[in-house]
Amino acid sequence: MMLKRTVVPEELDSLGPDDPSAIRSRRDLQRVHRAMATCSVLTRELGALVGQRAAQASPLRVLELGAGDASLMLRVARSLKPQWPQVRLTLLDQVDLLDAKTRAAYAKLGWEATPMTMDALEWASEQTVQIDLERGEQPAWDLIVANLFLHHFEADNLKRLLAAIACRCSAFVACEPRRSRLALAASHCVGALGACSVTRSDAVTSVRAGFCDGELSALWATEPGAWALTERRAACFGHCFTARRVGAAAG
Repeated sequence: MMLKRTVVPEELDSLGPDDPSAIRSRRDLQRVHRAMATCSVLTRELGALVGQRAAQASPLRVLELGAGDASLMLRVARSLKPQWPQVRLTLLDQVDLLDAKTRAAYAKLGWEATPMTMDALEWASEQTVQIDLERGEQPAWDLIVANLFLHHFEADNLKRLLAAIACRCSAFVACEPRRSRLALAASHCVGALGACSVTRSDAVTSVRAGFCDGELSALWATEPGAWALTERRAACFGHCFTARRVGAAAG
């Protein structure tokens, strides 16, 4: 029997950025990402969406929604370095957590990392203009990425957010918790990774708000045939959704 999707606030989101429990939980998330093989999943999906980047090509324009401290995307950047030598990365989050050390690590890879402090739904509410590819118009971003982020939203707000994403990029990839009994059972065991109480609680909450089957594809409300969509299980506990604008190269 399929688990019903339930969205409730996560404890980490109620804590200030300098709260010791928040700092501990962000460190825990790095362990959770390793357990979910998130970096490998994102690296594979992003590489497939964008392909090889010529050294002389213009910088790839990438936006990460809900970027947090940007540590996961930095691991992905290191994996993609041979294919993507130049990237302009914008990191959107309600709080700017990009520190000087992480910014410098991006710069060493040829990635220019810039924070954008904004609520994602406010970003989605900004006026957008439909682009006409046949007239040579280009979206604001070559690629938008969301990692363990979409599951925070109820269906109505999620649909709004996805509609804004579709208007502003050539390709989109999201890696989310998979809503399954296996993932739910595993979420009760994150304490074995040394996770704190905030992370232990949020892990269960995240899985209950996660996705399965074609739920994200059903919310991607665009003209039929305008986008190529894929949605599938990612490793044991993840759920991956990708969208690529038909007839457009992501960079």
